[in-house]
Amino acid sequence: MLRGYLIALFLLAGLSPLAAQNASPLRVELNRLEAREGACRVWMVLNNGGAEALDPLRLDLVIFGKDGVVSRRLAVDAGPLPAARTVVRLFDLTGQGCDTVGSVLLNDILVCGSQEADARNACVARLVLASRVSGVTFDK
Repeated sequence: MLRGYLIALFLLAGLSPLAAQNASPLRVELNRLEAREGACRVWMVLNNGGAEALDPLRLDLVIFGKDGVVSRRLAVDAGPLPAARTVVRLFDLTGQGCDTVGSVLLNDILVCGSQEADARNACVARLVLASRVSGVTFDK
């Protein structure tokens, strides 16, 4: 009886019970920029607070210079991201120095467990972004 009441409550609120279960945060943190010869290595920490793995997970990132001008756009494969786990992913910005990075924009999620728009939109709604890199913001 209680279960039926909760389902009715979710439906009245415009949420499906599945959406309510999967509303836990998807945290993405810009953790570190590391100078490499001819490149800037980007370290990201991702945490899936949800009950389901996200595989594949592909992020659309835009890198801005210190002057606010777009320096590049790239798709980053950040998956698989297991359920209730934290992982570290890294990638190199070849031909770009870390001291030239002013901000990072998570422009979109290209794939989040599925290429379906509803799956991508659900992941975007769960996003919580942070940056530990001094002087470099990470926004959506």
